Amino acid sequence: MITFFTPQHNLHAPEYEFFRGERVACFESPARADFVRAELIERGHEIREPNVDSSAVLRQVHSARYLAFLETAWAQWVAVDAGNAARQPFPSVWPVRTLRSDVEPQNFTAKLGLYSMDNGTPMVAGTWAAAKAGADAAVSAAVYVAGVAGGSGESPIKSAVKAAFCATRPPGHHAGADFMGGYCFLNNAAVAAQTLRNQGFAKVAILDVDYHHGNGTQSIFYDRADVLFVSIHGDPRTEYPFYLGHADEAGEGEGLGFNLNLPLPAGSSKEVWFTALASACEKVKQFGADALVVSLGLDTFEDDPISTFALQSADYLELGARLKLLGLPTVFILEGGYAAKELGLNAGNVLHGFEE
Repeated sequence: MITFFTPQHNLHAPEYEFFRGERVACFESPARADFVRAELIERGHEIREPNVDSSAVLRQVHSARYLAFLETAWAQWVAVDAGNAARQPFPSVWPVRTLRSDVEPQNFTAKLGLYSMDNGTPMVAGTWAAAKAGADAAVSAAVYVAGVAGGSGESPIKSAVKAAFCATRPPGHHAGADFMGGYCFLNNAAVAAQTLRNQGFAKVAILDVDYHHGNGTQSIFYDRADVLFVSIHGDPRTEYPFYLGHADEAGEGEGLGFNLNLPLPAGSSKEVWFTALASACEKVKQFGADALVVSLGLDTFEDDPISTFALQSADYLELGARLKLLGLPTVFILEGGYAAKELGLNAGNVLHGFEE
């Protein structure tokens, strides 16, 4: 399988975050993608760098105001105080209920809070470049799968290409149209799905198998009938992101019926998880999807340091095999997975199960 990877992911390398009240080394580290790349090269996968600019699609997925902020955020931070070049910014105030979000404040910290859902998404000088390169990789993978050189997408898709993997970071599925969160800045899965729509696929399904609900992806497509969002995740009553991902969220307006959440209790077994996967795959079939985007979070692994599901490395072979049975052109997007040394093995097993 072709894997799209960019070394620019290393430009996003925050030193620390806050976890359970303590300052700790970031779980979302450059080592994650590097372990995946090394494993895939050992298995004989072809690695390519992105070859399509995501700028146009980003404007379809994210608000212009948010994109302008992300691109200039570090410069704004350093402009406040030259010493900030050696510091990581964190938000400390948010526009919650009764507060206005339509007026962008001039104060940088307030502006950062306007565009953040949490203080768990540390930013550094290279964050925008890394996130943009990741979005380029997502678009490149989708265009490759569509089989349309350059991505003009005016004719029906008749491609022999079946799948591609986007092995980049930072992840994306917590990022909404106008906010960052959960280590995510640009929503790569949404970008890939929108690219597939632009390439001529009438119906695109997004299946999110990350331990944490893809709240950003859900919100982007919640009122649309052309993109189905299905997620298997830890119950938001106890698990991040807490405020979205409940079973009664089915979409709204034209999107009613095109959103399916399958929340599971913390500590769920392999058997429980794969039962939910069967329901998710059935929903994709009922939808009549023409293409599939998989938000491939691998923090469902039993040894993940911030998650509690019980999947083992061998189970990811089965995951890949079940996804292949859907018979759809597929774009895999790397999301979470914080047992970094095992991440390559687990990602490789999914792709091997899919290919075999």
